[in-house]
Amino acid sequence: MRGWSERLSPTVTKIAPSGIRKFFDIAAEMDDVISLGVGEPDFVTPWTIRESCVYGLEQGYTSYTANRGLLELREEIVKKYDERYGMKYDAKTDVLVTVGVSEAMDIALRAIVAPGDEVLIPEPCYVSYNACTALAGGVPVPVPARIENEFRITPADLLAHLTPKTKALIIGYPNNPTGAIMTRDDLLKIAKFAEEHDLIVISDEIYGDLTYGDEEHVCFASLPHMKERTILLNGFSKAYAMTGWRIGYALGAPEVIAAMTKIHQYTILCSPITAQVAAVEALRRGDKYMRKMVTEYDRRRSFIYDGLTKLGLKCFEPKGAFYIFPDITSTGLTSNEFAEGLLKSEHVALVPGNAFGECGEGYVRCSYATSLDQIDEALKRIGNFIKKHSKS
Repeated sequence: MRGWSERLSPTVTKIAPSGIRKFFDIAAEMDDVISLGVGEPDFVTPWTIRESCVYGLEQGYTSYTANRGLLELREEIVKKYDERYGMKYDAKTDVLVTVGVSEAMDIALRAIVAPGDEVLIPEPCYVSYNACTALAGGVPVPVPARIENEFRITPADLLAHLTPKTKALIIGYPNNPTGAIMTRDDLLKIAKFAEEHDLIVISDEIYGDLTYGDEEHVCFASLPHMKERTILLNGFSKAYAMTGWRIGYALGAPEVIAAMTKIHQYTILCSPITAQVAAVEALRRGDKYMRKMVTEYDRRRSFIYDGLTKLGLKCFEPKGAFYIFPDITSTGLTSNEFAEGLLKSEHVALVPGNAFGECGEGYVRCSYATSLDQIDEALKRIGNFIKKHSKS
């Protein structure tokens, strides 16, 4: 028999493992490590949400649900978008409950991409966008966003990478890894571009509830003429500290949700009923806990921004999510050298910026979804490391 390496899919073989998980796995085997790496809230899922799951188990909620998810949950999801954004979705036809936003992104791309279709992907971006596009048979087309423009993307940036094969655009704001947001005016320009070039837009809004300052999150599908061409993705992991529950959802036109459901039913069948029950409680009574967490993230955001700036690292002040993306070129190290050296010598884990696209080289991603004490100690250790490697 020929070796397995000769029999694996060339597409899979070409895809690099996640740069985020690499450093998380290394850190997990070390002692006294402060992790600013994985984007996971340090809060426990609020107690009422946990209790709803326990109660559901006691009542025997252990069965399959409909492929699209519990109707009760889908109704709460559309209610949220109606009350918050004035958007009208049909709970029976326009919603699919998924195993996290990761599954939603995967099957959205598989539902719309034909072999050779190009997908515009602003970078730096979450690590799965390019990989999922390639796995769907599409061609990921990176579109660099620059710190000079606060990591926002513009129609001119997109136009420079547009070809007759371009079919879709993925946007993810608030952004992972930069913490950047897009204002309503910014997004209106992107919406006009998408309409002019007849693009499908996949809008990943998992961090939509985590914004700071005066700017509120703008739901892309709520913009004029965008609902019919947008696949809106969201979930519960970040805002409600429910990462391990693996529960997300997609909103869109009935035709695309039906296509995504077809893939979902053959690969997943349905999301776990326990997580769906918990998600219902999160939408009904979880916002007060979410607001407390957002307030704490805001404190940490200011603290880590001030701390990194005082260390001499050029930083864009994040306006959303719970990440900061400092420029480390002053140390003379590459992103990988900085991240690996810091982990080995100072036991602080973060993620090299090039894990999020080539234009992320020269940066590292720090998550501030950990306590102020941990952030304070991490800053001291980073300071020690920078002193050893500063060009000056």
